[in-house]
Amino acid sequence: MGERERDARPLRVGIDIGGTFTDLIAFDERTGALSIGKVLTTPEVPAAGVEIGLAETLSNAGEGPDAIGGIIHGTTLVTNALIERKGATTALLTTKGFRDAVEIRREGRYDLYDLSLEMPSPLAPRRRRLEVDERILADGSILTPLDLAGIPALVARLRAVGAEAVAISLLHAYRNPEHERALGAAVAEAAPELVISLSSEVVAEMHEYERTSTTLANVYVRPLVERYLRELEERLRAGGMGASPLLVMLSSGGTATVETARRFPIRLIESGPAAGALAAAHYGALIGRPNLLSFDMGGTTAKACLIDGGEPIVAADFEVARVYRFKRGSGLPVRVPVIEMIEIGAGGGSIARVDSLGLLKVGPDSAGAEPGPACYGRGGTLPTVTDADLLLGYLDPHFFLGGRMALDGAAAAAAIAPLAAQLGLDPIAAAWGIHQVVNENMAGAARIHAVERGTDSRGRALFAFGGAGPVHAYRVAEILRAPELIVPLGAGVTSALGFLVAPLAFDFVRSYPAPLADLDWDRADGLLMEMAAEGLATLARAGIPAAAITVRRSAELRYRGQGHEVAVPLPDGPLSADSLPSLEEAFAGVYRRLYGRVAEGVPLEAVSWRVVVSGPRPSLDLRAPAGGVTDATLAIKGERPIYLPERGEFVTVPIYDRYALAPGATFAGPAIVEERESTAIIGGGTIRIDEYRNLIVAMPGASDK
Repeated sequence: MGERERDARPLRVGIDIGGTFTDLIAFDERTGALSIGKVLTTPEVPAAGVEIGLAETLSNAGEGPDAIGGIIHGTTLVTNALIERKGATTALLTTKGFRDAVEIRREGRYDLYDLSLEMPSPLAPRRRRLEVDERILADGSILTPLDLAGIPALVARLRAVGAEAVAISLLHAYRNPEHERALGAAVAEAAPELVISLSSEVVAEMHEYERTSTTLANVYVRPLVERYLRELEERLRAGGMGASPLLVMLSSGGTATVETARRFPIRLIESGPAAGALAAAHYGALIGRPNLLSFDMGGTTAKACLIDGGEPIVAADFEVARVYRFKRGSGLPVRVPVIEMIEIGAGGGSIARVDSLGLLKVGPDSAGAEPGPACYGRGGTLPTVTDADLLLGYLDPHFFLGGRMALDGAAAAAAIAPLAAQLGLDPIAAAWGIHQVVNENMAGAARIHAVERGTDSRGRALFAFGGAGPVHAYRVAEILRAPELIVPLGAGVTSALGFLVAPLAFDFVRSYPAPLADLDWDRADGLLMEMAAEGLATLARAGIPAAAITVRRSAELRYRGQGHEVAVPLPDGPLSADSLPSLEEAFAGVYRRLYGRVAEGVPLEAVSWRVVVSGPRPSLDLRAPAGGVTDATLAIKGERPIYLPERGEFVTVPIYDRYALAPGATFAGPAIVEERESTAIIGGGTIRIDEYRNLIVAMPGASDK
């Protein structure tokens, strides 16, 4: 964007649709000012909430719709559609004899001792899984040619079962996509009303079950996502924002055009949470904290993510729609790159209950946006985390969302009273129990997540955001023995800010399994160059100049005979037999970091080859604009009693106006720091405001940890 165009359209807007709230943030490239919008999500028509929030954000910025130079958007639409099974009526076309492979799965049991184990049902039930007479061998050669003469009968059967969308996943199509492409073209010509996805385009990898499951999930949500994006674009045009480029956040931390998002919506599955991790990494780089634990707590869930060396960890797969939310293996696998996070079923709307053993449990069920916590006054009656936080004094009932939404303390107390009676506690003790159970759950999950990644959560600063994150972060940091707690300005909408620092990017993968000692290096190089060329062409169509594009390559390697592989970065330039020692050394380094040891003398084999092609990372100067006071006492706007567990009672503490605190201000806890979209509850330690207006808490006793 040129200087003249930037002056005419200076605003870049990030939009994050969550389960409870839709968050928006606008960055003015002329002044560096941030303008914020936060509205309740409209689940039935998500684009309506976006429209309302954009109007609010532009009003706060004092600008009109013609000031928007670009919009980056993330949504939970894909995840919700898969969890709630609200996608298209989907059929599967697969190789003759393999229609049940997607139901047989891996034959593994995610719980060895559960005699009533329930597996997730495939998105295409057996009556909608049709066989095609063809066969390609593992080396890509054709054993049985594709029978195109049977296409009319096949299409008739698809229509008979009411199919709206079709996934085509043929055996070994990752090695030779010829049959998939011919079959897809023939079906599209005979039945143009059907939406079709090919496994060789969605995920060109070996692992038949995962490839088929991912392709099914992609086409299952395609009609829904296409309708949503079309409606969103129409609403933007109607609001005078049709000229603003619209990009969509990918789960891997990059952004893509609307066209790409329509073809591969499965890549949006974790787009909102991914943006939060990117925002944490961006702030960490700014303040010299490249290794962080990102903690994002909203109205429905909380997520923790490790930031290593200034970058979030990216995994090659994900699992969605689990039968048991926190049991790996109980969901549908999708092979798409995703920023790796651990989800904790604890948000502001998480519901508290007493289990069959008489113990207090919180989540994973949530009151969401409708009806919401009891204190929202929208019909909710069950006790939630937000209700507990209100009773403990952590939330101001008259300043929630900056005073635009009043909270009902009496309703919160009425919701918690029956739970307290069940536990034999007074309501305040029950409320503290809810608050602390959530904190312990989140800290425990984050600790395990770090251990599984071969690292330690101790010694990492905790970067906390989300509407509920700063309310709970101090106690979570305390449990994790974190030396610092960092809360950014505008913490309630930080995920939306992450969209503004995401580069335009796309990931490609091709499987070519072979022992490294016998690898055809020319073939591996050819695959890498083919993927890089495809990525360069994709970004060129989006207007990114070739000189600004970065290409990163990696290989998924494993010990010969292992069932799982690890990603190893590849050097630039052509690969050859001379590359073998450096690849072995790189693999050993990654493997040792993850598992603490290596297997000497065991040969390696390659499974898949990956390329990430990305444009430049957008610049975002977050230095604080002038204003505010460095004498923190001048930023005190009142006081309020809050429950402090160290004293076992309510203690009156000062309330600081977040917007009045300028860089250089310092003060001590306990304290409350309020902004419109979130509240930070600080139990102790010393607090300072840095040059980016981050609130940085030196945790008590940090030097001893």
